[in-house]
Amino acid sequence: MNIDLKSIFKVISAVAKTEKTPVYIVGGFVRDYLMGREQSKDVDFVVVGSGLAFAKALDKKMKEAGSLVEFADFDTARYVFEDGLTIEFAGARAEKYHVDSRKPAVAVATLEHDLQRRDFTVNAMAIAVADFVKMSSRDVTRRGISVPSSERTEISRRFAPRNDKCVIVDLFNGQKDLEDKILRTPLDPDITFSDDPLRMMRAIRFAAQLNFSIEPKILEAIHRNRERIKIVSAERVQEELMKLMATDAPGNGLVLMFQTHLMDLVLPEVSALDGVEEIWGHQHKNNLVHTFKVVDNIAVRSDKPLLRLAGLFHDIGKTGTKHFASGVGWTFHGHEHLGKKLVSELMKRLRFSINDIKYIAKLVRYHQQPIALMDEGITDSAVRRLVVNLGDYLEDLLILGVSDITTGNPTKLEKRQKNYEHLRARIDEVLEKDKLRAFQSPFRGDEIMSACGLKPGPTVGKIKEAIEEAILEGEISNEYDDAKKYFEKIKDEYMRQALDWEKIKNKK
Repeated sequence: MNIDLKSIFKVISAVAKTEKTPVYIVGGFVRDYLMGREQSKDVDFVVVGSGLAFAKALDKKMKEAGSLVEFADFDTARYVFEDGLTIEFAGARAEKYHVDSRKPAVAVATLEHDLQRRDFTVNAMAIAVADFVKMSSRDVTRRGISVPSSERTEISRRFAPRNDKCVIVDLFNGQKDLEDKILRTPLDPDITFSDDPLRMMRAIRFAAQLNFSIEPKILEAIHRNRERIKIVSAERVQEELMKLMATDAPGNGLVLMFQTHLMDLVLPEVSALDGVEEIWGHQHKNNLVHTFKVVDNIAVRSDKPLLRLAGLFHDIGKTGTKHFASGVGWTFHGHEHLGKKLVSELMKRLRFSINDIKYIAKLVRYHQQPIALMDEGITDSAVRRLVVNLGDYLEDLLILGVSDITTGNPTKLEKRQKNYEHLRARIDEVLEKDKLRAFQSPFRGDEIMSACGLKPGPTVGKIKEAIEEAILEGEISNEYDDAKKYFEKIKDEYMRQALDWEKIKNKK
């Protein structure tokens, strides 16, 4: 059964009336509605009563439109629909946190207590479901921060329920903060962040996502409470980091993470990039500033959060490879190799998947390759190796590479960007000519074993690698007949080597 959000709200409103239970839309949905932003597929409701009991009553009316998931211990239930929409009902509650945990002790409370426990004032507003249905049915299209305060008050008055209460329950001036584009906390920020330290990362993510500033005392509280982030699970930290990477300008959030020293605890390998050292008048660039620019450059070219994360990590090997050479200046030789190792360790610490680690580690390892290739000359064999080494990651490597150009010199910028355009053209030429997209020896391992009378083992692998190497070097084409001829040419030598090795083993 397909059902739209407006229809769901109408059913919820009808059930709330039947059950004589006040139900309010809260959180991000209300914020985005007032801002005129695209609505998310997650909607939270506060029930002044039992959230679980209300969800069960609603379930009887939904006619199997979705599936109900119950969390009896928290008086909460979640309704999940086939199209990805999720609505969640929780009883109004107050929370008390233990110093060593993010899991609170929960007590039944009023709507006011429920709203004040929320992270930020812009997320601490509520709209009664019945009022929202009325507003929607009257087509109130001029909503949000573009509507002057006086007019918005009039809108609220026109569509207020009969008891003359405001349509928008806003106890902490959330609407004013939306207008001012600023993040504040309903309670003392030290309490807010100490209770749930993940809110510190959420503040930074929301600032980047909504293009808001953060009230100075909130930033100071993040700095004071930053050590509390250690009690948050690695999985939750990873989740917030990736949400930050998904924003339009993640660099803004990364700067805030660094300024509050939260980055020192979450991503110390990135923080370590900060600073400029000078010897005999020679300076290197601030690699942290450069890194943030790279992330934002990638964000312009790709909406992949994981690729943006690769940009954040691409130079973390520079701290451990920095060296000053007389007559040469500052060097970071091999930083891509050290970076690959550090990335694997860092991402394991943050509980990233094996596939995600493999992806970023490979991009970090090879991010210098296009530059080196252009410096040495773009030969067919060099292009073939790049294509084969990167496989499906090639396009993302090129995006990382061109985004790595952060020079402020417009002439150098244009020249280097044109070099990447030329490289892309050469890659297309070689791909078209050599059919390398799914590269491996056209003369397969089973054929090598059959022709040589061999069993699976190192000799078969060596012969196959030799054929592939010849193709990459341009000695033969990537065609079956040429590969077979080359096999016939080299097989006797490899068979002799295998026989000699067997004799040595038998003597031992």
